Amino acid sequence: MRTLRDIDQLRSTLREHRQRGQRIVLVPTMGNLHEGHLALVDSARQHADIVVASLFVNPMQFGPGEDLDGYPRTFSADQAQLVEAGCDVLFAPTVSTLYPSGLDAQTRVHVPVVGEGLCGGSRPGHFDGVSTVVSMLFNLVQPDTACFGEKDYQQLALIRKLVGDLHLPIEIIGVPIVRAEDGLALSSRNGYLSREERATAPALYRTLCALRDALERGEAIEKVLQQGKTALYDAGFTLDYLELRDATLASVTPETRQAVLLAAVKLGPARLIDNLSVQLPEGASPGTPL
Repeated sequence: MRTLRDIDQLRSTLREHRQRGQRIVLVPTMGNLHEGHLALVDSARQHADIVVASLFVNPMQFGPGEDLDGYPRTFSADQAQLVEAGCDVLFAPTVSTLYPSGLDAQTRVHVPVVGEGLCGGSRPGHFDGVSTVVSMLFNLVQPDTACFGEKDYQQLALIRKLVGDLHLPIEIIGVPIVRAEDGLALSSRNGYLSREERATAPALYRTLCALRDALERGEAIEKVLQQGKTALYDAGFTLDYLELRDATLASVTPETRQAVLLAAVKLGPARLIDNLSVQLPEGASPGTPL
């Protein structure tokens, strides 16, 4: 695996692969890799010849008071895991490489509608940071395909809209959530949890499963969501949001069949997100307007 930090080196290396007719796939990460990230690399290998992973803790997507300074940086361990996973190129730029004029003077990419509400509502500016750095990586790598995790469902929807709106010739692959044995979705931020908090955390997934089952039985949506909010509060979480949207993140209507249940909670210092697909039956009732 070649580890590159310089943009010109990256472009030169990938140009050689492209001239050989090899397809290139991108896996963007912020490092501190776990099995969820490695699943992205495994999926990437199935879709192209050359796997490029990026490792960049992007300051633009962190808001005031968020965990930019404390975000775990484990470069050597990440490098070793990527080698073992069969990654071909690791691009690990510095902040000054990608933002030479500084964040305040940086051009930003804004994706409307999809990036609003949910995580975009509680983390203002977060998705502008995501869409800007991903646009930059797409321009630098020029991949045929890119892999993103379905755990960050809103981010995945945002990237798909970005690619569609800008007519980028990139296939976006969503990779299913990887979970611990107790159901907790794997996340770099799980490392913030104390032993007691880690024991509590799987209640988020168990609650979502119970709510999904109730919704698929045809119980009133608003009633189910209220029960879910109470259950999460009683389990010890601070609720950020719990919502049911259609698969494109638009509001659920009486005609919606394929939906997604999305939640974000805080537990100690960690902010946890998760989602589940829901197949709504015909005649599903909102109960009260959503």
